[in-house]
Amino acid sequence: MNAKGKRGLLTGVIFIFLFALWTALVMTFDVQPLGVNGTDIGFAAINTAFHSLTGVNMTLYTITDWLGLVPVFVCLAFGGMGFCQLVKRKSLLRVDFDIIILGVYYVIVIMCYLIFEMIPINYRPILINGVMECSYPSSTTLLVLGVMTTLIFQAKIRVKNTAIKNIITVSTVIFTVFMVVGRLLSGVHWVTDIMGSVLLSAGLFMIYKSIVEIKAGEEDGI
Repeated sequence: MNAKGKRGLLTGVIFIFLFALWTALVMTFDVQPLGVNGTDIGFAAINTAFHSLTGVNMTLYTITDWLGLVPVFVCLAFGGMGFCQLVKRKSLLRVDFDIIILGVYYVIVIMCYLIFEMIPINYRPILINGVMECSYPSSTTLLVLGVMTTLIFQAKIRVKNTAIKNIITVSTVIFTVFMVVGRLLSGVHWVTDIMGSVLLSAGLFMIYKSIVEIKAGEEDGI
């Protein structure tokens, strides 16, 4: 295993550990019944102060909610690429390694998305259509950060034209920043929800990226 791969894997594991630690703190530190309908929230002073500062912007929430479909389409596009390779090459083992691992990675990201949608670590600061919804971590932020980073990474691997590669990278970064900031400022999440998603998505992506780079290094004899 090359040194770069080791560092990447270690960084990913550290981020996952930090996410677990952060989650434990959210569940135990400064927990007060200040959420919607008197529900408990961790880091209550920080969360409520930030929420009071930003308020609620349902237009921004709706925009970012619909734009949350973009990473889904990215997943489908890469899934289609893998399926085409499978049909053409007639063997799963002949599908590009990075695409296979990407598929596994997307499954893990989506599983995290679904699992935390069902686990009420805390609830949103407001009711959505009159319903209390799980809030931690921000599932849309997790999906955007978890998927759009792979688009940049795959563009780096597969796109030869520098101009097109730069366009993909810059537009993806702008979209990702808008989505993360938009979810934060829309007022439908606590600030700790966003931070949890950043830590988890960073850890998962670094592990995925490192596995691909390690395999590439082995093939190149590094």
